[in-house]
Amino acid sequence: MWEMTLNSLSQVMSSWWLIPLGVALGIFVGAVPGFSSTNVLIILLPFTLGMETGPAMAFMSSLYSGSHMGGSIPAVLFNVPGTGAAAATCFDGYPMTQQGRGQEALAIAFVASAIGGLFTTVITYGALPYLSKMVYYFGSIENFIIILFGVALIGQITGESALKGLMAGMFGLLLGAIGYDHVYSVPRATFDIVYLFDGVPRIPAIVGLFAISEAMRMIEKDTIIDASQLSTSLKEGWQGTLRGIRVSFQKIGAIIRSSLIGFVVGIIPGAGATIGSFVSYQQAMVFSKDKDQFGKGAPEGVIASEAANNGLTSGTLIPLLTLGIPGGGTAAVMLIVLQTHGVPVGPRLFQVMPHLAYEVVMAMLLAYIVMVIIGVPLAKSLARMSFFPTKALAPTIISFTLIGSFVARGYLFDMWVALFFGVLGYILKRTGYSPHAILIGVILGPMAEQYFLRSMLLGNGNLSILFSRPLGNFLWVLLVMSMVLPTLTNFLRSRRASR
Repeated sequence: MWEMTLNSLSQVMSSWWLIPLGVALGIFVGAVPGFSSTNVLIILLPFTLGMETGPAMAFMSSLYSGSHMGGSIPAVLFNVPGTGAAAATCFDGYPMTQQGRGQEALAIAFVASAIGGLFTTVITYGALPYLSKMVYYFGSIENFIIILFGVALIGQITGESALKGLMAGMFGLLLGAIGYDHVYSVPRATFDIVYLFDGVPRIPAIVGLFAISEAMRMIEKDTIIDASQLSTSLKEGWQGTLRGIRVSFQKIGAIIRSSLIGFVVGIIPGAGATIGSFVSYQQAMVFSKDKDQFGKGAPEGVIASEAANNGLTSGTLIPLLTLGIPGGGTAAVMLIVLQTHGVPVGPRLFQVMPHLAYEVVMAMLLAYIVMVIIGVPLAKSLARMSFFPTKALAPTIISFTLIGSFVARGYLFDMWVALFFGVLGYILKRTGYSPHAILIGVILGPMAEQYFLRSMLLGNGNLSILFSRPLGNFLWVLLVMSMVLPTLTNFLRSRRASR
């Protein structure tokens, strides 16, 4: 094993310059709403095809890892998720910025991203051939239950009142049902609009609910940061970054737990980083002793999202390298490169070219070390963007997010969708409803329906199929416990306090 490690390290270091290049480009791509690592890799595909297999995979995995960290930058500073996986980062990252703690929030996001990614990448490197077996245990039933963990957030993130939060969540689930039925391909609630046949586009919905609606609210005040905290924030040097690093290491257990959640979700083909970050956030609320602070600037919320969506990156490599199944769009581009170079992807890879698999994981390991070196020192400078006057920020944010909405699919219609959700999000925030609950419904609702219907087809319409697999039953128990334990714990605490 040590010989394989040294060989992998020497091979990766022979083209070491590609790793910081990929990380830097990934951070930039992730920070621009609407752009994704998949789109950039498709553009750079001729460049990667002209390289040797090892360096090409090292560059792509570095870019992929960096994009997940980059998505946290606009999410924390402007409530604009750079990627879908960073949507959960907005829940607490942006309130921290409003409180004058933007530098701290960025430092927490960067450290949690790096540690979460490093931890799961080490696990992947040490147990790569064995982890492939996990893929076989996850079917439609297990995927459905895992997504329900994220949907359960609707009942926990309720805004000003539980009733309004649940109403917003149900409305989000209804919006998520727009488009073709997953079984019979019957269009639902599309009003014969072709652009809605595939459902409500996610990127325009996300940037509308968060970015455009927040830009509308920005205009109502002079700066993002509360006036009472502005002078203190302007005088702050490196204290915020150091405070963020200290908080991250104090909550190292939360980082490990969240990264493991993202890692497991990443192993499941097609699950995606968005599911991982929402499930991790929900579990962070379950384990937290101070749930009321979530959504108001809790560092645990930022940690949960960022550690999960970076812990997921190494997980997505497992089905790609061991089974030849891409776990997402970026992994699919990697598969094209591997196939073009004649690499036998799948179980034969470990018989014919085992060194290549370990080189890819080693490159990702080094990428996370580079991310610490590049990212953490930038927290201070990046946080200063939140000091800009809102009269300049608001139109800039709206312009960039509209462009990002267009780039995702290339339809002008998507820009109108973003504006619609922007106005909707503004009205929701003004009236005390939770835009977070709507977002969860729009994103996770269609996925839950898809896996539920597949399970029903497997069971010939019998609901008992949902309780027919040991792993599924174990996940059901965990789901029920995560919903019941917080209520039971609060009840017991109130009983003790009354005595």
